[in-house]
Amino acid sequence: MIEAEGYVDRITFRNEDTGYTVLYLANPSPKDGGDDEVCCVGCFSFVSEGEYLVVRGQEVVHKSYGPQIQMESYEEKQPDDAVAVEKYLGSGAIKGIGPTLAGRIVKKFQSDTFKIIEEEPERLAEIKGISMKMAVSVAEQFLAKRQMRQAMMFLQDYGISMNMSVKIYKFYKDGIYEVLRKNPYKLAEDIPGVGFKTADSIAMRAGFCQDSQSRIQAGILYALQQSGTNGHCYLPEDELATFASELLMLDREIVSREIDSLVLNKEVTIQETADEKRLYISRLYYMELDCARMLVDLNIPFPADIEELEKKAGITGQQQNITLDELQKQAACQAAMNGVMIITGGPGTGKTTTINTILALLESEGLDVLLAAPTGRAAKRMSETSGREAQTIHRLLEVNGGGDDGRGGMHFERNELQPLEADAVIVDEFSMVDIYLLHALLKALVPGTRLIIAGDVNQLPSVGPGNVLKDMIQSGFCNVVKLNHIFRQAAESEIVTNAHKINAGVQISLDNKNMDFFHLERDNPQDVINVVIQLVMKNLPPYVNATAYDIQVLTPVRKGLLGVENLNKVLQGYMNMESSYKREKEFHSTLFRENDKVMQVKNNYQIRWSKKNRYGDIYEEGTGVFNGDIGVIKSILDIEEKVIVEFEEGKLASYDFNEMDELELAYAVTVHKSQGSEYPAVIIPILGGPRMLLNRNLLYTAVTRAKKCVTIVGSKAVIYQMIKNINEQKRYSGLCQRIVEMEESDIKRYS
Repeated sequence: MIEAEGYVDRITFRNEDTGYTVLYLANPSPKDGGDDEVCCVGCFSFVSEGEYLVVRGQEVVHKSYGPQIQMESYEEKQPDDAVAVEKYLGSGAIKGIGPTLAGRIVKKFQSDTFKIIEEEPERLAEIKGISMKMAVSVAEQFLAKRQMRQAMMFLQDYGISMNMSVKIYKFYKDGIYEVLRKNPYKLAEDIPGVGFKTADSIAMRAGFCQDSQSRIQAGILYALQQSGTNGHCYLPEDELATFASELLMLDREIVSREIDSLVLNKEVTIQETADEKRLYISRLYYMELDCARMLVDLNIPFPADIEELEKKAGITGQQQNITLDELQKQAACQAAMNGVMIITGGPGTGKTTTINTILALLESEGLDVLLAAPTGRAAKRMSETSGREAQTIHRLLEVNGGGDDGRGGMHFERNELQPLEADAVIVDEFSMVDIYLLHALLKALVPGTRLIIAGDVNQLPSVGPGNVLKDMIQSGFCNVVKLNHIFRQAAESEIVTNAHKINAGVQISLDNKNMDFFHLERDNPQDVINVVIQLVMKNLPPYVNATAYDIQVLTPVRKGLLGVENLNKVLQGYMNMESSYKREKEFHSTLFRENDKVMQVKNNYQIRWSKKNRYGDIYEEGTGVFNGDIGVIKSILDIEEKVIVEFEEGKLASYDFNEMDELELAYAVTVHKSQGSEYPAVIIPILGGPRMLLNRNLLYTAVTRAKKCVTIVGSKAVIYQMIKNINEQKRYSGLCQRIVEMEESDIKRYS
């Protein structure tokens, strides 16, 4: 640790979002013949040129910029000599005061200048060029800057990092003192990146008791929010009480009392059924209710001559050089005759052909049709197969990540006030849609607009809360056509054949006698890893006419030798080796390197992206990068503290270093994260894992991600166990019941 003292001579870089700054301290009287200026880097959020600082930190030597102090703490000192005071005032830190006025002020008041500004600001008007109004403004600015710095130091006393302090202060301003005094747990509700455990640590340092009401209620709400990350819309009362009491380390009786208080305050909603009490975060409760209401309202009949429609559907098929089977014709007719219709079926059963037939049929009737899918990859595939523009649902609804509330909020421009202008909307890969996205989509549709849904109900459900597609089908409220005929060309693919066998619980042949489905038996993790490396680096790219980056490793688990975290480290070492030409950045024990394959792991509605032509000119801009999007790191900029990632279709997005928790290496991804994507070849390492995870549903989803080749590396016995295992993690979702209740109430109302 070393210490440097002096006034800020110049600031050469500042990231306004994070506060990361590169500044130079000028020491008016260097000691021991040392340098008369020193470079300091770190989060100096509210420091201006001219301010007098004492900086403590580690001395480092940057490979490009030389010696620096990596700041760990700093404090501002009031300059006690006229030179430093004049330097500060003339630096532009105070709006309206330049070098000339600063010289006049200091010449008159000397070392008492700051005291005059704070205690007798009206005396500034004695200076030529300063009005009374300006004098008041100077004093206000001076006070505001001091308050900012005081708040930052105050937050750091609670163990809050500098970066997080910036976020918190931007959100609350001077209200932060009241928040920390009354309820620090509000931080977890209001500030992205602050979870319950962080807020709890701050509250303990602030003197809150373990059994305080605000702590218990915050823990209960956190437990419900965490259940949403596991796909639940609610928790049974017994499970919630158990979860929260373990989290808070308190008796269930104490927790149960506060659950009742949250219900009374309407932050939590309780739904009583014949079997249990279901507890929702109130927003999710009403979201389910709204979705059920809107789905039932949307599902109105459109009377038509079915024979005429079947004839048109057949003609449409002939125009596409295909012969439709009876179920495909039925699906096309039902789509034209109903407000809501669902098509489901496995690979090779003609979902894409059916969608294209419906599209052509509706357009022949003079209807305007919009196409959408949950992910960019799925939308791109839909565009390629239909010959029409398809968009992500977010883009279709015109997502807007704007808002300066500091919370990363978002909204959709298309909603009940500005609905989509279309006669029909067709959405593919609907198994990925969670309750939030369903709600947003339905709000943008008015009765009279047809909603045609396509998806494979046997794939893994959405990452977010809800079991939307399955619930809609089980409710029976709308027409569902299940395609089950495997067409000849698809049947020639062992990928398709085996996928259907897996789904039916039939054991598959692993004898490697076909050209697109292989199994390589290995019985220990290191052997599996060695085979995976060989396949990615050598065997598969020429076999499927792709690059190594196009080959996707899909694994069931995150931890362990065959988990995502370890496989990514290993594959990075082979696919993107260390080089003096590639800059690197370590974040939370993950080393990122230029040219790394990465995945966005959470929706970011605010991040801006642009597309550039070969001359570097921007020709398209937008906002939003979404969970599951895959890209490549193009550059890591140390001074600017930014990472530039190029996603598919040439979208360039810039991440601050403190946003890198949104990115993961993607040489290997979990099967869940692969939903909606399709790859030339997939490699699936399987040796073991939790029984609840290693099930038929997961294996089926993994296999159906491949277009040309599947290679499973590992244990044949585990594969067969997965096919037998129909146990899936239960999801607590009430949409099915809500739809049924809504339909029943409508029947009673109109009967």
